[in-house]
Amino acid sequence: MMRRLSTGTAQFSLELSAAIDHAGLISSEIHETVAGIIQAVRQSGDQALLHYTEKFDEFKPSSIESLKVSKPEMAAACALISAPVNEALRLASLRIRDYHQRQLEALGQSWQFEDPLGNVLGQRVQPMARVGVYAPGGKACYPSTVLMTAIPAKVAGVASVALAVPAKGGAVRPILLAAAHYAEVDEIWIMGGAQAIAALAYGTESVRAVDKICGPGNVFVTAAKKQVYGDVGIDMLAGPSEVLVVADDSARVDWIIADLLAQAEHDEQAQSIVVSQSETFLNAVQAGLADAVAAQPRRTIIEASLRNRGLLIHAETREALVRVINRVAPEHLELAMSMPESLLPDIRSAGAIFVGQYSPEVVGDYTAGPSHVLPTSGTARFASALGVYDFQLRQSLIQCSKRGGRDIASAAAVLAQEEGLYAHALSATKRVESDE
Repeated sequence: MMRRLSTGTAQFSLELSAAIDHAGLISSEIHETVAGIIQAVRQSGDQALLHYTEKFDEFKPSSIESLKVSKPEMAAACALISAPVNEALRLASLRIRDYHQRQLEALGQSWQFEDPLGNVLGQRVQPMARVGVYAPGGKACYPSTVLMTAIPAKVAGVASVALAVPAKGGAVRPILLAAAHYAEVDEIWIMGGAQAIAALAYGTESVRAVDKICGPGNVFVTAAKKQVYGDVGIDMLAGPSEVLVVADDSARVDWIIADLLAQAEHDEQAQSIVVSQSETFLNAVQAGLADAVAAQPRRTIIEASLRNRGLLIHAETREALVRVINRVAPEHLELAMSMPESLLPDIRSAGAIFVGQYSPEVVGDYTAGPSHVLPTSGTARFASALGVYDFQLRQSLIQCSKRGGRDIASAAAVLAQEEGLYAHALSATKRVESDE
């Protein structure tokens, strides 16, 4: 069911590149369709939102006001879901908020110092004013996305968080409203797809524009985020979800198979990879997959994902294993091995690392605390997990004293002169020559 590769073969590098290639997932036709929707929303505002909501979400809203959910409705939804589900949401929100509060304290503070010349230098850290969160509503409902995006924004100090969520027939599920309540979302708009991204990016008569848009979506949402980037910030361009499991003979085969199924059930393009120096372990995983998949409610999706994107990779050496990890740069990396900490110093590229046998990727999806919005498609080589710092603005602070300003202005004038920027040099020398 899963393709086998080995680092020892001559063609391994080419085969791995082809297997993890994410190009072409968004067609030119989709980009063109999205461009038309964005243009319509920019030109027609609320009317375009109403039109596309009726077209794509199978209900005809009576007015733009009917697309907005109030905060009391979010709070009331907590009583409409079962007590265990409500408690799980509450626990997750507390853990996510606690983790990001620690992140804020560690990295998110303003600072300044005075240099020996009497100049004051530093950095001001300020929250963004307004952030938009997109929660998918197509193949599944994702209250966890609301928690994992809105809570870091609120912890960062963002004053206004607007949630956009598509809803077939206009009915938003209570669990999503309850998640928004626990995440302290300020407003919800029942809108989805490219039109929702355009409304958040540029605003309409009723929807106020945001400074940044976060949250995953389908290919139309991803294409729209790509097209509005530059006019508004985005978190990342999320591709299909992925997990790479490093396992040795100490790992439980049934546990690892369960982790692969959890990843594969996202969608047909999700990617599950196991890398091991033990061919015996890989053989056991391969032998146990069929029966495990057959028992799954979403087995059709899982089968397609494992068949088309799944990989079992035999690494002949520890060095080859590390190279595979950093080459794939997976969204999720599980270290299901007897001494997982020994591998950490060599890992350069991964969105989130799950250390040890008792740390399945699924806890990161819901309740561990760190945001599950992670870089995909190899972008962990240069991108990081969503966090408080993604909702903050860092402003350099420069306050020169009379004496200290003269000293550094003299050097600035020299450099400006060399670059042929004579007015720059003049601006600096004016301070040097001044008696005031």
